[in-house]
Order: sequence, then structure tokens, then C-alpha cells
Amino acid sequence: MLVEIDPADYQVKRDQALAAQAEAESRLQEAQARQTVAATSLQQTQAEAAAAEANATNAATDFTRIQRLRAQGVASQQEFDNAKTTAKDTAARLAAARQQVATSEAQVGLAAKQIQTAAAALQSADAALEQANLQLSYTQVRAAEVGRVTRKSVAVGDYVQIGQDLMALVPRDLWVIANFKETQLADIRPGQPVDITVDAYPGKTFAGHVDSIQAGSGARFSLLPPENATGNYVKVVQRVPVKIVFDDPPGEDTAYLLGPGMSVVPWVKVR
Repeated sequence: MLVEIDPADYQVKRDQALAAQAEAESRLQEAQARQTVAATSLQQTQAEAAAAEANATNAATDFTRIQRLRAQGVASQQEFDNAKTTAKDTAARLAAARQQVATSEAQVGLAAKQIQTAAAALQSADAALEQANLQLSYTQVRAAEVGRVTRKSVAVGDYVQIGQDLMALVPRDLWVIANFKETQLADIRPGQPVDITVDAYPGKTFAGHVDSIQAGSGARFSLLPPENATGNYVKVVQRVPVKIVFDDPPGEDTAYLLGPGMSVVPWVKVR
């Protein structure tokens, strides 16, 4: 970790997001519990409605039979009245049971909608928590790779702005960009051995090899590339960047400290 920004504000936001997530989970569990109760109630009312329908069917059959017997003078008036009352009572019970089934079905549907709403709220709370954790993680600026810090321009207590340069990081992975003349590239190929001398360490030769050759001159990719297509044309030998890597790059534990901008003379062995 290179720099840590005061995380207090973002920790508060993260705690709020955690609380909102817990509340959303609780609401979802409550909705699921209500759905379970509603489903159980629906099963019970459906069973009661089935029993009421069976009773109503039997009572209607008995009433029809008693009515026929009464017309033949076999059944008494009391039997007729009792059968009629029973048929009406069971029919009313069946209607009430069916109404209760409809009510239970509506409760199950309402519970399902509540579960959908609670699940969506929980998903939103999860996203808010993830965003809060992400913002909290931004308070810790970590190095993208191993290297050395240089040009450090920040200290404890400083206020930093978006896009402000705090420091430079020089990685351990070193290479040389050699700007050869385009007339020197005829025999240069990737993989050829290179002897590297650094002006800072006279008498020391580092071993390397050609890694790649840029597909274009350095001037072509500059901020203001030259345009010699019109007017007086003067031929200028262009420079082409060639990347050279060290076979055994010097580490921090050696006496040779290499970094960007140092002057290097490479010798490519083409034959």
C-alpha cells in the first residue's frame, strides 16, 4: 500500500449499506414466512372446500330423493323440511368455503408479489453495499506491481485531488529502448544478443537480446508528427525504437541501480 486516504466517510456509508442490506434480508424472510403461512392456509381451505362440496352434493341428493318420496306420500313433512334445511345449509357452507379458498389464493398471490419486491430490494441493497465496499477500497492506493517509489509529492495530512500525481513507481522489470537509425535495421532481428553499456557504470557490460522492433518510426507517433508530403522535401534518416531486454536484469541487491532516462549504448550482434 502506497497511500491511505481517511476512510471515515466511506466506512459510514459502508455501515449504512450493511444496515440496509440486513433490513432487506429481514423483509424478504418475512415475506417468505407469510407465503408459507398463506400456502398452508390455502391447502387447508381447499380441503375444507372439498369436504363442503361432498356434503353439499350428498345433501342435495338426499333432498331430491326426499322430495320425490314426499310427492308419493311416503316421506313425512318433517323429513322433507329437514332435508331441505340441510341442503341449504351445506350449500351455504360450500359457498363460504369457496370464498375462503379465493381469499387464500389472493393471499398467496400477494405474498408472492411481496417476495418479488423484497428480493428486488435485497438485490439493490447488495449492489449498494458492493459500491460502498468499492469506494472504501479506493481509500487505499496500492502499487500495481513491485517497484521503487520516486518523485513522492504527498505527505501525511495533505489534501489530494482527483487526478493529482502523488508519486512515480519504477518497476523492477527493466528494458532498453534503443533508437536505431532506419539504415541500421536491415540485419537486426528479435532474439539477437546485445551488449549493453551504461554511462553511469563504465567498464560494466550487461547482456541482453532484442525483444521487438517498433512498426514505425518514433517521429511518426510523436505528438506532432512531421508531414513531408508537400513543399520542399528534405530526406531525414528516421529513428526506429528497438526494445532490448536484459538477460539477467540487475536487482536492488546489486550495486547497479538502473532507472528511466539513463544513457545506454547497445551493441547488437547481427553476425
